[in-house]
Amino acid sequence: MFIKVKKVREHAVLPEYKTPLSSGMDLSSAVWATVYPDETIKIPTGISMNIPVGYEGQIRSRSGCSLDGLIVLNSPGTIDADYTGEIILIMRNISTHAFNIDPGYRVAQLIIAPVIHNVELVEVEELDKTSRGSKGLGSTGV
Repeated sequence: MFIKVKKVREHAVLPEYKTPLSSGMDLSSAVWATVYPDETIKIPTGISMNIPVGYEGQIRSRSGCSLDGLIVLNSPGTIDADYTGEIILIMRNISTHAFNIDPGYRVAQLIIAPVIHNVELVEVEELDKTSRGSKGLGSTGV
């Protein structure tokens, strides 16, 4: 699969798989930024892309950043196939120290995943019975 990518900022770095079996491509900051404890900021990646119809881009935290306390707040974030603007990351610092981010610092990852568009919803009076039923949050144990 080929995806067109355009740099829209001077310090943009193209996403890249770091190992042959990586699921996600690393996304880098295109700007200098400081993220203070308990702060949420937008970090521009400096890239835009044409994601093929039938696919989406999923933005997720990098495990190393998460371990240090820097997470993608709306993880996974979604990039729709019809969005061609700059990819902006919503990052949150959940640690007690500030993060200084330079252009090129890998802050998130991008997964390209298929999307099913031919779903038709049918309104009904009753749903099929299952063993779990409406038991929700925490009902299956720890």
